[in-house]
Amino acid sequence: MREITYRQALNEALSEEMERDQSVFLMGEDVAVYGGAYGVTLNLMQKFGEKRVRDTAISEAAIIGAGLGAAITGMRPVVEIMYIDFMGICLEQIGNQVAKIRYMFGGKTRVPLVIRTEGGAGRTLGAHHSQSLESWFIHVPGLKVIMPATPADAKGLLKSSIREDNPILFIEHKMLYNVKGPVPEGEYLLPIGKADVKRPGKDATVIAYSRMLYSTLEAAKRLAEDGIEVEVIDPRTLLPLDMETIAESVRKTHRAIIVEEDTKTGGTGAEIGMQIMENCFDELDAPVLRIAGADIPMPKSAVLEKLAIPDADRIYREIKSLVM
Repeated sequence: MREITYRQALNEALSEEMERDQSVFLMGEDVAVYGGAYGVTLNLMQKFGEKRVRDTAISEAAIIGAGLGAAITGMRPVVEIMYIDFMGICLEQIGNQVAKIRYMFGGKTRVPLVIRTEGGAGRTLGAHHSQSLESWFIHVPGLKVIMPATPADAKGLLKSSIREDNPILFIEHKMLYNVKGPVPEGEYLLPIGKADVKRPGKDATVIAYSRMLYSTLEAAKRLAEDGIEVEVIDPRTLLPLDMETIAESVRKTHRAIIVEEDTKTGGTGAEIGMQIMENCFDELDAPVLRIAGADIPMPKSAVLEKLAIPDADRIYREIKSLVM
Protein backbone atom coordinates (compact mmCIF):
# COMPACT_ATOMS: atom_id res chain seq x y z
CA MET A 1 0.00 0.00 0.00
CA ARG A 2 1.29 3.47 -0.83
CA GLU A 3 2.50 5.71 2.03
CA ILE A 4 1.59 9.39 2.25
CA THR A 5 1.77 12.04 4.94
CA TYR A 6 -0.96 12.92 7.41
CA ARG A 7 -1.29 16.26 5.61
CA GLN A 8 -1.71 14.59 2.22
CA ALA A 9 -4.26 12.15 3.63
CA LEU A 10 -6.41 15.04 4.89
CA ASN A 11 -6.07 16.90 1.60
CA GLU A 12 -7.06 13.77 -0.29
CA ALA A 13 -10.11 13.24 1.91
CA LEU A 14 -11.28 16.81 1.34
CA SER A 15 -10.70 16.60 -2.41
CA GLU A 16 -12.55 13.29 -2.76
CA GLU A 17 -15.55 14.49 -0.77
CA MET A 18 -15.74 17.74 -2.72
CA GLU A 19 -15.71 15.78 -5.97
CA ARG A 20 -18.39 13.42 -4.68
CA ASP A 21 -20.74 16.04 -3.23
CA GLN A 22 -21.23 19.55 -4.60
CA SER A 23 -22.61 20.73 -1.25
CA VAL A 24 -19.21 20.31 0.42
CA PHE A 25 -17.19 23.51 0.62
CA LEU A 26 -14.27 24.85 2.69
CA MET A 27 -14.01 28.08 4.62
CA GLY A 28 -11.50 29.63 7.01
CA GLU A 29 -8.51 31.91 7.46
CA ASP A 30 -5.93 31.39 4.69
CA VAL A 31 -7.45 28.11 3.49
CA ALA A 32 -7.77 29.22 -0.13
CA VAL A 33 -4.92 31.22 -1.68
CA TYR A 34 -2.30 30.17 0.89
CA GLY A 35 -3.54 26.59 1.22
CA GLY A 36 -3.95 26.56 5.00
CA ALA A 37 -1.54 27.38 7.81
CA TYR A 38 -0.17 23.83 7.64
CA GLY A 39 -0.81 23.16 3.97
CA VAL A 40 -3.80 20.84 4.36
CA THR A 41 -5.95 22.70 1.79
CA LEU A 42 -3.11 23.33 -0.66
CA ASN A 43 -4.24 23.57 -4.33
CA LEU A 44 -7.91 22.92 -3.51
CA MET A 45 -8.95 26.44 -4.50
CA GLN A 46 -7.22 25.99 -7.86
CA LYS A 47 -9.09 22.71 -8.32
CA PHE A 48 -12.57 23.67 -7.10
CA GLY A 49 -12.68 27.45 -7.42
CA GLU A 50 -13.10 30.39 -5.06
CA LYS A 51 -16.78 29.71 -4.38
CA ARG A 52 -16.03 26.33 -2.80
CA VAL A 53 -12.75 27.18 -1.07
CA ARG A 54 -13.20 30.51 0.67
CA ASP A 55 -10.82 32.70 2.62
CA THR A 56 -12.55 34.50 5.48
CA ALA A 57 -11.95 37.48 7.67
CA ILE A 58 -10.00 36.95 10.89
CA SER A 59 -13.10 36.25 12.97
CA GLU A 60 -13.53 32.80 14.49
CA ALA A 61 -17.08 33.62 15.59
CA ALA A 62 -18.00 34.62 12.04
CA ILE A 63 -16.46 31.44 10.60
CA ILE A 64 -18.44 29.18 12.94
CA GLY A 65 -21.64 31.21 12.61
CA ALA A 66 -21.49 31.18 8.81
CA GLY A 67 -20.67 27.48 8.84
CA LEU A 68 -23.66 26.72 11.04
CA GLY A 69 -25.98 28.77 8.84
CA ALA A 70 -24.74 26.97 5.73
CA ALA A 71 -25.09 23.57 7.39
CA ILE A 72 -28.69 23.99 8.48
CA THR A 73 -29.69 25.31 5.04
CA GLY A 74 -28.46 22.37 3.00
CA MET A 75 -24.69 22.64 2.60
CA ARG A 76 -21.90 20.53 4.11
CA PRO A 77 -19.29 23.07 5.19
CA VAL A 78 -15.84 22.16 6.45
CA VAL A 79 -14.58 25.18 8.35
CA GLU A 80 -11.12 25.68 9.79
CA ILE A 81 -10.11 27.37 13.02
CA MET A 82 -6.38 27.84 12.59
CA TYR A 83 -5.42 26.95 16.18
CA ILE A 84 -7.51 25.29 18.87
CA ASP A 85 -6.20 28.02 21.17
CA PHE A 86 -8.55 30.43 19.37
CA MET A 87 -11.64 28.37 20.15
CA GLY A 88 -12.48 30.58 23.13
CA ILE A 89 -13.43 33.33 20.69
CA CYS A 90 -16.17 31.17 19.13
CA LEU A 91 -17.04 29.01 22.13
CA GLU A 92 -20.52 30.50 22.43
CA GLN A 93 -21.27 29.66 18.81
CA ILE A 94 -20.03 26.08 19.23
CA GLY A 95 -21.37 25.30 22.70
CA ASN A 96 -24.73 27.07 22.58
CA GLN A 97 -25.61 27.01 18.88
CA VAL A 98 -23.76 24.37 16.85
CA ALA A 99 -24.03 21.63 19.47
CA LYS A 100 -27.62 22.33 20.56
CA ILE A 101 -29.57 23.44 17.53
CA ARG A 102 -30.57 19.99 16.27
CA TYR A 103 -31.84 19.08 19.73
CA MET A 104 -33.63 22.42 20.16
CA PHE A 105 -35.42 21.87 16.84
CA GLY A 106 -36.54 18.41 17.87
CA GLY A 107 -34.37 16.73 15.26
CA LYS A 108 -36.12 18.51 12.38
CA THR A 109 -32.90 20.03 11.12
CA ARG A 110 -29.49 18.53 10.46
CA VAL A 111 -26.16 20.15 11.30
CA PRO A 112 -23.59 18.57 8.93
CA LEU A 113 -20.77 20.89 10.02
CA VAL A 114 -17.13 19.82 10.36
CA ILE A 115 -14.87 22.14 12.34
CA ARG A 116 -11.22 21.37 11.59
CA THR A 117 -8.57 22.67 13.93
CA GLU A 118 -5.12 21.75 15.19
CA GLY A 119 -3.65 21.71 18.65
CA GLY A 120 -0.80 20.44 20.75
CA ALA A 121 2.78 21.45 21.40
CA GLY A 122 6.13 20.58 19.87
CA ARG A 123 7.02 23.64 17.77
CA THR A 124 7.94 25.98 20.67
CA LEU A 125 5.10 28.33 19.76
CA GLY A 126 4.42 29.30 23.36
CA ALA A 127 1.36 29.36 25.57
CA HIS A 128 -1.05 30.85 23.02
CA HIS A 129 -0.43 28.38 20.17
CA SER A 130 0.40 25.07 21.86
CA GLN A 131 -2.57 24.01 23.94
CA SER A 132 -4.43 20.71 24.04
CA LEU A 133 -8.01 21.74 24.76
CA GLU A 134 -9.97 18.66 23.70
CA SER A 135 -11.32 18.17 27.23
CA TRP A 136 -13.24 21.44 26.86
CA PHE A 137 -15.32 19.92 24.11
CA ILE A 138 -15.96 16.39 25.35
CA HIS A 139 -18.04 18.21 27.99
CA VAL A 140 -20.45 19.55 25.33
CA PRO A 141 -23.40 17.26 24.50
CA GLY A 142 -24.30 17.39 20.82
CA LEU A 143 -20.73 17.49 19.52
CA LYS A 144 -18.59 14.63 18.31
CA VAL A 145 -14.87 15.03 18.98
CA ILE A 146 -12.35 13.20 16.80
CA MET A 147 -8.53 13.12 17.16
CA PRO A 148 -6.91 10.75 14.65
CA ALA A 149 -3.23 9.85 15.01
CA THR A 150 -2.34 8.05 11.78
CA PRO A 151 -2.65 9.19 8.17
CA ALA A 152 -5.08 6.35 7.37
CA ASP A 153 -7.28 7.19 10.35
CA ALA A 154 -7.17 10.87 9.41
CA LYS A 155 -8.44 10.17 5.90
CA GLY A 156 -11.08 7.62 6.86
CA LEU A 157 -12.47 9.64 9.74
CA LEU A 158 -12.49 12.98 7.93
CA LYS A 159 -14.48 11.48 5.04
CA SER A 160 -16.95 9.95 7.52
CA SER A 161 -17.17 13.27 9.38
CA ILE A 162 -18.08 15.17 6.24
CA ARG A 163 -20.95 12.73 5.61
CA GLU A 164 -22.18 12.94 9.22
CA ASP A 165 -25.39 14.88 9.88
CA ASN A 166 -24.24 16.08 13.30
CA PRO A 167 -21.48 18.59 14.13
CA ILE A 168 -17.93 17.28 14.35
CA LEU A 169 -14.90 18.85 15.99
CA PHE A 170 -11.97 17.32 14.10
CA ILE A 171 -8.71 17.99 15.95
CA GLU A 172 -5.37 17.46 14.25
CA HIS A 173 -1.94 17.71 15.89
CA LYS A 174 0.56 20.17 14.45
CA MET A 175 3.41 17.65 14.85
CA LEU A 176 1.67 14.92 12.85
CA TYR A 177 1.30 16.65 9.48
CA ASN A 178 4.60 15.26 8.15
CA VAL A 179 4.14 11.76 9.59
CA LYS A 180 3.91 9.13 6.85
CA GLY A 181 1.89 5.94 6.86
CA PRO A 182 -0.03 3.53 4.62
CA VAL A 183 -3.32 4.99 3.37
CA PRO A 184 -5.83 3.23 1.08
CA GLU A 185 -6.60 4.98 -2.18
CA GLY A 186 -10.10 6.02 -3.18
CA GLU A 187 -13.21 5.34 -1.14
CA TYR A 188 -12.13 4.66 2.43
CA LEU A 189 -14.33 5.33 5.45
CA LEU A 190 -13.90 4.58 9.14
CA PRO A 191 -16.73 4.42 11.69
CA ILE A 192 -17.01 7.34 14.08
CA GLY A 193 -16.92 6.22 17.70
CA LYS A 194 -14.86 3.05 17.22
CA ALA A 195 -11.47 2.62 18.90
CA ASP A 196 -8.60 0.70 17.35
CA VAL A 197 -6.17 -1.70 19.02
CA LYS A 198 -2.82 -0.54 17.65
CA ARG A 199 -0.76 -3.15 19.52
CA PRO A 200 -2.05 -6.31 21.25
CA GLY A 201 -0.82 -7.21 24.73
CA LYS A 202 -1.68 -8.95 27.98
CA ASP A 203 0.02 -7.12 30.88
CA ALA A 204 -1.63 -3.68 30.80
CA THR A 205 -4.00 -1.59 28.69
CA VAL A 206 -2.64 1.75 27.54
CA ILE A 207 -5.06 4.26 26.02
CA ALA A 208 -3.27 6.90 23.96
CA TYR A 209 -4.47 9.24 21.24
CA SER A 210 -3.15 11.77 18.74
CA ARG A 211 0.60 12.43 18.97
CA MET A 212 0.90 10.50 22.24
CA LEU A 213 0.11 7.28 20.37
CA TYR A 214 3.55 7.34 18.78
CA SER A 215 5.40 7.93 22.05
CA THR A 216 3.35 5.14 23.63
CA LEU A 217 4.11 2.67 20.85
CA GLU A 218 7.81 3.48 21.18
CA ALA A 219 7.60 2.86 24.93
CA ALA A 220 5.69 -0.38 24.30
CA LYS A 221 8.56 -1.71 22.16
CA ARG A 222 11.02 -1.04 24.98
CA LEU A 223 8.71 -2.66 27.53
CA ALA A 224 8.49 -5.75 25.33
CA GLU A 225 12.27 -6.10 25.58
CA ASP A 226 11.74 -6.32 29.35
CA GLY A 227 9.08 -8.99 28.94
CA ILE A 228 6.12 -6.63 29.44
CA GLU A 229 3.49 -6.75 26.69
CA VAL A 230 1.09 -3.83 26.82
CA GLU A 231 -2.04 -3.47 24.71
CA VAL A 232 -2.19 -0.03 23.10
CA ILE A 233 -5.62 1.34 22.22
CA ASP A 234 -6.22 4.48 20.19
CA PRO A 235 -9.76 5.73 20.91
CA ARG A 236 -9.61 7.96 17.79
CA THR A 237 -12.99 9.42 18.78
CA LEU A 238 -13.08 11.01 22.24
CA LEU A 239 -16.80 11.77 22.07
CA PRO A 240 -18.50 9.34 21.80
CA LEU A 241 -15.91 7.15 23.51
CA ASP A 242 -15.70 3.46 22.63
CA MET A 243 -15.74 2.13 26.19
CA GLU A 244 -16.67 -1.35 24.98
CA THR A 245 -13.26 -1.86 23.36
CA ILE A 246 -11.42 -0.27 26.28
CA ALA A 247 -13.31 -2.28 28.91
CA GLU A 248 -12.78 -5.54 27.04
CA SER A 249 -9.05 -4.91 27.08
CA VAL A 250 -8.92 -3.90 30.75
CA ARG A 251 -10.81 -7.04 31.74
CA LYS A 252 -8.05 -9.01 30.00
CA THR A 253 -4.99 -7.11 31.29
CA HIS A 254 -6.30 -5.92 34.70
CA ARG A 255 -4.35 -2.65 34.49
CA ALA A 256 -5.14 0.65 32.78
CA ILE A 257 -2.97 3.61 31.83
CA ILE A 258 -4.07 6.73 29.94
CA VAL A 259 -1.48 8.80 28.09
CA GLU A 260 -2.44 12.33 27.05
CA GLU A 261 -0.76 15.58 26.13
CA ASP A 262 -3.35 17.83 27.72
CA THR A 263 -2.99 18.94 31.32
CA LYS A 264 -3.74 16.33 33.96
CA THR A 265 -6.26 18.24 36.08
CA GLY A 266 -9.71 17.89 34.53
CA GLY A 267 -8.20 16.35 31.41
CA THR A 268 -9.50 13.76 29.00
CA GLY A 269 -7.69 11.07 30.95
CA ALA A 270 -9.73 11.89 34.03
CA GLU A 271 -12.94 11.11 32.16
CA ILE A 272 -11.61 7.93 30.57
CA GLY A 273 -10.19 6.81 33.91
CA MET A 274 -13.50 7.36 35.68
CA GLN A 275 -15.35 5.37 33.05
CA ILE A 276 -12.86 2.54 33.51
CA MET A 277 -13.51 2.65 37.27
CA GLU A 278 -17.27 2.56 36.69
CA ASN A 279 -17.12 -0.32 34.23
CA CYS A 280 -14.12 -2.38 35.33
CA PHE A 281 -13.45 -1.67 39.03
CA ASP A 282 -13.55 -5.32 40.10
CA GLU A 283 -11.16 -6.29 37.30
CA LEU A 284 -8.38 -3.85 38.25
CA ASP A 285 -5.25 -5.08 40.00
CA ALA A 286 -3.87 -1.54 40.37
CA PRO A 287 -5.17 2.04 40.35
CA VAL A 288 -5.75 3.65 36.96
CA LEU A 289 -2.60 5.57 35.99
CA ARG A 290 -2.67 8.89 34.16
CA ILE A 291 0.40 10.12 32.29
CA ALA A 292 -0.35 13.66 31.22
CA GLY A 293 1.01 17.10 30.45
CA ALA A 294 2.06 19.40 33.26
CA ASP A 295 -0.52 21.76 34.77
CA ILE A 296 1.24 24.85 33.43
CA PRO A 297 0.94 27.23 30.49
CA MET A 298 3.06 25.77 27.70
CA PRO A 299 6.59 27.24 27.88
CA LYS A 300 8.23 28.89 24.87
CA SER A 301 11.59 27.36 25.74
CA ALA A 302 12.25 24.13 23.81
CA VAL A 303 13.83 22.53 26.89
CA LEU A 304 10.91 23.40 29.15
CA GLU A 305 8.31 22.49 26.52
CA LYS A 306 9.84 19.02 26.26
CA LEU A 307 9.67 18.60 30.03
CA ALA A 308 5.99 19.61 30.06
CA ILE A 309 4.87 16.83 27.69
CA PRO A 310 5.04 13.07 28.24
CA ASP A 311 7.69 11.35 26.14
CA ALA A 312 8.56 7.70 25.48
CA ASP A 313 11.09 7.61 28.33
CA ARG A 314 8.58 8.81 30.90
CA ILE A 315 5.82 6.54 29.57
CA TYR A 316 8.19 3.56 29.70
CA ARG A 317 9.26 4.29 33.29
CA GLU A 318 5.78 4.87 34.65
CA ILE A 319 4.20 1.84 33.01
CA LYS A 320 7.05 -0.36 34.14
CA SER A 321 6.71 0.83 37.73
CA LEU A 322 2.99 0.02 37.66
CA VAL A 323 3.34 -3.44 36.13
CA MET A 324 6.49 -4.76 37.81
